[in-house]
Amino acid sequence: FNNSGQLGQNNRIYYSSPVQIPGTSWSSISGGNTFSAATKTDGTLWAWGYNYFGQLGQNNRIDYSSPIQIPGTSWSSVSGGDYHSLATKTDGTLWTWGYNVYGQLGQNNRTYYSSPVQIPGTQWNLISAGNYNASATKFA
Repeated sequence: FNNSGQLGQNNRIYYSSPVQIPGTSWSSISGGNTFSAATKTDGTLWAWGYNYFGQLGQNNRIDYSSPIQIPGTSWSSVSGGDYHSLATKTDGTLWTWGYNVYGQLGQNNRTYYSSPVQIPGTQWNLISAGNYNASATKFA
C-alpha cells in the first residue's frame, strides 16, 4: 500500500515485494499510519508519506513520497503512531509532533504541532507511539 508515498520511492505505486529506500546509512526506522520515519547514522531524521496532521515534522501538511529531512541533527530514535511522531535526541531530550486530539503529544493540550516540540526534561530513553497514545521511559 503506497497511496501517500509511505514507501519512500518517490511515487505512489503499490509493491508486493520489498523495495529499498534510497540512500545509505539508515540506522532505525518506524512505520506510522500511512507514513514512515527513520534516523541515519549521522544523526539526521527523515520522514515520508501522509502528512495531513503534520506528522512528518515539516511545519506544513504536504505529503512527501520520498524521504525529507526533519530539521536538526543529533536525533537518535523515532517512533511513528497514528498520525503522530516522537523522537529522542542524543542529549536525552524527547520531542513530539503531529495529531494530538487525545493529548498523545504530552504537551498538556490538544494542539496539533507540525514540527517537533520538546517534552520537558532529559534522560528519555525508550519510546513508543501507539494508535492515539505515546509512552517513554527515562534512564534510572
